[in-house]
Amino acid sequence: MDAEEICRVFHACFEQEYRTRLLGGAAEPLYQPATNEASWHKVFFREDFAASALHEAAHWCIAGYARRQQLDFGYWYMSQRDVEQQRAFEELEATPQGLEWIFSIAAGVPFRVSCDNFDERALALDRFRDMVREAAQEWLAGGLPPRAGRFARALSQHAGSREVFDQTTYRELPG
Repeated sequence: MDAEEICRVFHACFEQEYRTRLLGGAAEPLYQPATNEASWHKVFFREDFAASALHEAAHWCIAGYARRQQLDFGYWYMSQRDVEQQRAFEELEATPQGLEWIFSIAAGVPFRVSCDNFDERALALDRFRDMVREAAQEWLAGGLPPRAGRFARALSQHAGSREVFDQTTYRELPG
């Protein structure tokens, strides 16, 4: 699936009930809550990247009501992080990336773990990859949250993928 198809599936699942749109073309990802009852919540992803669309959808699917009322779900973001800041980022980011991996399998989109830091001295990629793999396994063992499950099933149906909820699919992250 490409980003446009992912947006169509997202809109079919959530546009009316949650007044939320998934939109590409952004220089950087951003979640923008609605400003009033007549406006839309907007989940912006980078350019036309399908992986970015799935990643931002994962953040939205696990954000609770209070987080969905805040700009960028109330999270902080720094592109340059020291070791301690990187570990804190990874603790928060493994969960949505585990869900993104499930969405990627459903949509037939290649997945890769992203530490999202340009300072390689702060990275422990193998540790983070293990955290993302464990997060995907935990999502599948415990059941996906309702919005995430709805989106994963819709992506799978649209793409014709079959192994979305099979835990054996998530034993090893792609290279």
